[in-house]
Amino acid sequence: MTETIVTDVVIVGAGPVGLFTVFELGLLDVKVHMIDILSKPGGQCSELYPEKPIYDIPGFPLVTGQALVDNLLEQCKPFSPTMHYGEMVESVEVLGDATAPKFRLRTDAGEIFECKSILIAAGGGSFQPKKPPITGIELYEGTSVFYAVRKMEAFAGKKVLIVGGGDSALDWTLNLHPLAERVTLLHRRDAFRAAPHSVNAMRELVGNGAMDLLLGQVTSLKGQDGQLQGAAIKHDDGTTTEIECNVLLPFFGLTMKLGPIADWGLNLHENLVPVDTEKFETSVPGIFAVGDINTYPGKLKLILSGFHEGALAAQRVHRYVYPEKRLTFQYTTSSTSLQKKLGVA
Repeated sequence: MTETIVTDVVIVGAGPVGLFTVFELGLLDVKVHMIDILSKPGGQCSELYPEKPIYDIPGFPLVTGQALVDNLLEQCKPFSPTMHYGEMVESVEVLGDATAPKFRLRTDAGEIFECKSILIAAGGGSFQPKKPPITGIELYEGTSVFYAVRKMEAFAGKKVLIVGGGDSALDWTLNLHPLAERVTLLHRRDAFRAAPHSVNAMRELVGNGAMDLLLGQVTSLKGQDGQLQGAAIKHDDGTTTEIECNVLLPFFGLTMKLGPIADWGLNLHENLVPVDTEKFETSVPGIFAVGDINTYPGKLKLILSGFHEGALAAQRVHRYVYPEKRLTFQYTTSSTSLQKKLGVA
């Protein structure tokens, strides 16, 4: 039986706004678990434009997406948030009432959470993998075809076919190579979007005969009862090769969808979550939305706006977590107690 994880707040989405909200909640002694469908923190900044310069973060004339995420992780480190990557919240159950909210969340990884508040910081929604156009691939999904790696150990001793040419494909090629019986990387051409050092490391393994690199596209899969046995690959010259594999990992990029949030009983407007501008609470007491996922008059989809929203939401969350405790506003520059929490006093 799965043990329920009990915490003060669950934040759905580990992008920049969610990470900064961890910091704001930490200053108020609110404990946090974070859930994100991606395999690492940072949301769009890390996944889509890690090297892209951002010019409108206060105090940083220029900062890259990944550098911003790294700094935010360092900033919230004193509060030790528990991260759950590669998971998506599938359902939310309301257990309490408007004066004393309580929620139960279930993820697609089978984890169950109970908390007093939920904070949605999911950007434009959850990232969903782009699936390759292979007939019948859904028959293998979840058994031998996976769009994310949750536990590397699950691929130990397997013959793994990885498809793609970006950072995810190359990173998992290199990470799974020591565990798998054999790793084959397939890309439609001999040019890669991934970081040059990853490409060089992959080519070195191929040159040493430690793994295989093939050029082409998967056209069909072979296997029974969801268990993959092989894949047919069509090359540019029209020839077809069949290779043996029992795991397929396609990394074709991501697309954004509102996902299960649409079924949480929240008021929605054009796939966004309306909130008030006093505390950024949704139509369900105890559930908040910050960042690009929310909407209100005058909304600006900027990271810095999301930081402001997270700070105000944290003040209201404190009331739900500590209903008998009076909250006194303090500045980190002058409060010794806050500085102690940050480890600087």
